[in-house]
Amino acid sequence: MLSVDVFTSDYKPIAATTPGWDLRQRATWPASTATLVHGRREAALVDSLITTAEAENLTEWIRAKDKVLTTVYVTHGHADHFLGLSVVLDAFPDAVAMALPEVVPYAQEQLSAHYLAYWESLFPGQLPARTVAPRPLAGDVITVEGHEVRPVRVGQSDTHPSSVVHVPDLDAVVGGDVAYNGIHMWLAQTDHDARLRWLTALDTVAALAPRRLVAGHQDPSASDADADGIIAASRRYLTDFDAAVAAGSDAADVIGAMTAAHGERGNPYTLFASASAQYPLPADGEDAAR
Repeated sequence: MLSVDVFTSDYKPIAATTPGWDLRQRATWPASTATLVHGRREAALVDSLITTAEAENLTEWIRAKDKVLTTVYVTHGHADHFLGLSVVLDAFPDAVAMALPEVVPYAQEQLSAHYLAYWESLFPGQLPARTVAPRPLAGDVITVEGHEVRPVRVGQSDTHPSSVVHVPDLDAVVGGDVAYNGIHMWLAQTDHDARLRWLTALDTVAALAPRRLVAGHQDPSASDADADGIIAASRRYLTDFDAAVAAGSDAADVIGAMTAAHGERGNPYTLFASASAQYPLPADGEDAAR
């Protein structure tokens, strides 16, 4: 019998912001999850966070469960989901870090000097000194004590390519940035066509008919038990954002419309950065390293 346990790292202050952000307000990175799929003794981890401190807290959390960690699966190539790999693998040296073959080059790119400088600007002095990229996953499944845990290709989420992890035994889908739960969705790297593809990705998740859906970014107080509701809310956010961009003339219009419709979601800085990216500055705008 498998179980799923979720480690949630809370909102984190960031040191660099998109031009135009009101510096009187604290900008934060969204709360993030790492999910342990485990049996009586073995376990697989989905994603591994970004800063040294939260990855260390994650490893202590895993140790307390007294499991043999065999696998760390990386859902997509954004470093906030895997830069903590080196900390986790140092603590569990027999574990292997893997991702879909098409995701690996994007993860490797995030470990280049250019991208690491971006992440360091957000979290100065907080990132692991050593970086590790996942290896290509061989085959279509990960096993935990003989039970199948299935990576599922979804294509577009807040980046492309992306995946989620399906745990058929539990009717659960975990990890990745396809659905967000209680947090503004990162849309800075999307245009209208990408948002349409993202809606198709949500259809892929819905077709798995999960009862439980653990989002890669979810508010610490949010429940993951209503998968249908989380998917529907993510769809609504995407369509509302797309409509706001089409109707608006600048980022302020989009922010106003989305705050009115989705103001209960956490991490307003994500909305600011996403809206600003739809109307980019000609020269000195933030480099969209995500």
